[in-house]
Amino acid sequence: MSLPKHGDLKEKVILLTGGGGILGTRFAHALAANGARVALVDCEATKAREASKAINKEYADSVHAFETDITQPKQLKELKLNVESQLGPVDVLINNAAVKSPNFFEPFETFPLEDWNSVMAVNTTGVMLGCQVFGSAMVERGGGSIINTLSIYGIVAPDQRIYEGSEYEGRAINTPAVYSASKAAVWGLTKYLATYWGDKGVRVNAITPGGMFSGQNEIFLKKYSARVPMGRMGEPGELCGALLFLASDASSYITGQNIIVDGGLSVW
Repeated sequence: MSLPKHGDLKEKVILLTGGGGILGTRFAHALAANGARVALVDCEATKAREASKAINKEYADSVHAFETDITQPKQLKELKLNVESQLGPVDVLINNAAVKSPNFFEPFETFPLEDWNSVMAVNTTGVMLGCQVFGSAMVERGGGSIINTLSIYGIVAPDQRIYEGSEYEGRAINTPAVYSASKAAVWGLTKYLATYWGDKGVRVNAITPGGMFSGQNEIFLKKYSARVPMGRMGEPGELCGALLFLASDASSYITGQNIIVDGGLSVW
């Protein structure tokens, strides 16, 4: 038996939601660099096209842009047909899309129900719907891999002390309960589907990013880094190794697992 090459994704069709975001663009680039044909999906067509165009300059015709609202089953079914007609059946589904709401940083006591529902619709229900549409097709074909992007705050609770004086792009920030709840729910779904489809050849795993640096102010950077054994925040590109591993055949006997990429934060 020959050993699979780590991260070798040649000939694999990979669908990535939230592909126009900070993590999504890094993921798409890494997937293309390792031979995958990527369906880059975003709810904003401009983001999807710009990300695809930039990557295709280096890896010609490797990334194809698709605009889709993942909370709409009809659009997901249309997406499946479009991707299959252009690229072929999806071998790997990466549920990476997540959203903030207009009142995302509102205190828990006054957090609006409409904001709660809109975040849950994308972060949790959108993942479920994606798994229904693309996971069921994998079952019919007898194999596939699903990777769900979680958050460290779906695994452990945020330390509220780090947010005093913390800002992102000039705005005071926190981690709202809806974000933790939505990502914790996806971890539960990941484990459920790993057992539900385990004997059907479909693997379902998760990647959990710790705090990724993306423009937070110096106060947040120092406070967060002090909570991390490695003494710093992560960079989005540092998630790609785990992603490539789970997407490739190198992880062929791994399902129901969560690779936590957090610099050690969750060990204490």
